Amino acid sequence: MLFQTLDDKKECVGIYANNEIQNTIPTGITKTWSYAGYLEDLQIEYASLYCDGKPISQVVPEHLQQEWAEISAKMKAFFKAFTTAKIDLKLVCFYDMVPRDVLLEWCDLKSKICDYIFENYERPANYEFLVELTKLTEKIKYQQVNIDLSAISSPLESYRSRSFINKMKKVNPFIEYNIFGSVTGRLSTKPNSFPIMTMDKKYRKIVKPHNDWFVELDFNAAELRTFIALNKRDQPQEDLHEWNIKNIFRGFGTREEAKTRLFAWLYNPKSEDYLLNREYDRDAIINEYFDGTHVSTPYERKIRAIPKNALNYLIQSTSSDLFLRQVIKINKLLQDRASFISWTLHDSVMIDLKDEDKPILKEIIAQFGDTDFGKYLVNVSAGKNFGDLKKIK
Repeated sequence: MLFQTLDDKKECVGIYANNEIQNTIPTGITKTWSYAGYLEDLQIEYASLYCDGKPISQVVPEHLQQEWAEISAKMKAFFKAFTTAKIDLKLVCFYDMVPRDVLLEWCDLKSKICDYIFENYERPANYEFLVELTKLTEKIKYQQVNIDLSAISSPLESYRSRSFINKMKKVNPFIEYNIFGSVTGRLSTKPNSFPIMTMDKKYRKIVKPHNDWFVELDFNAAELRTFIALNKRDQPQEDLHEWNIKNIFRGFGTREEAKTRLFAWLYNPKSEDYLLNREYDRDAIINEYFDGTHVSTPYERKIRAIPKNALNYLIQSTSSDLFLRQVIKINKLLQDRASFISWTLHDSVMIDLKDEDKPILKEIIAQFGDTDFGKYLVNVSAGKNFGDLKKIK
């Protein structure tokens, strides 16, 4: 049965189905436009995931465009009024703020658009993953970032620090991801999100856990390990750059030199390096996953590419999807616990850890490193704030 959600917050259950609006979840619902927190345990088809994240306004069929323009104008007027009245929609249920007849008209038209999408769009090959990732990012969306501006020392001595403090006083303290924000599948943040990805490292200490600790996990040399896996090689259980020095570069060079040398070779198809060419086969990977116009990744993404960037897209996309699948595993391990995932930042995941959950930390690390492509070495850091994380073993 087709239905529409009237709010995406878990505590604001609002459902339009069978031309009615109700505040309980009816039985038999199966299809809608987008996810809401109260649908977490239900098997639902989401039309928005069929459309590569496009807003509904971009997928309205021609015969419904005039009706959509009219109802959209009404809804925009309400949103403008909410902004003027300084109503925070994170603190109220949306359907309580809009007249019932307008909601009925809006939902009825959304259902007609969804009908069209389900009949004419192809279900993504990685649909189940997109659903799980949506559930995770929507959960993070409503977790307020714990900001302590007093952690900035002597702000009066620095114009830059004063400007940063003033900015933080006005910023939206919630992290909102766009799961369709890049061609490779790496998460990006929406324009109004808390700037977790771009925050100056100098000021990261203002972000503190709600529990007792921040614990950050990331993979040692993630993209290089994915390249090794695509080469059908076993994963070294030590720092990968040190392993390359000993086993490929004959013991010469520093870790930083080995890292620079490998990346310069890896992502430049025209580069030649006798020792690396002998150890790794770039051409075999390209021939398997690139057809000349598109890269088809092991995680069922199809990405338009040219020969120059094909290997780059393949490795980055595969690494990102592998990483996010491991983050989803951790999220499930932490279900019903006080500890939770605060955010992901590029290829690292931050856990807001309560002391009582320390005994399961080893299991979390083990699960995170146990990937589809073998055991990845995991780096672990911990601290009392985002800026003072120290590596632990």
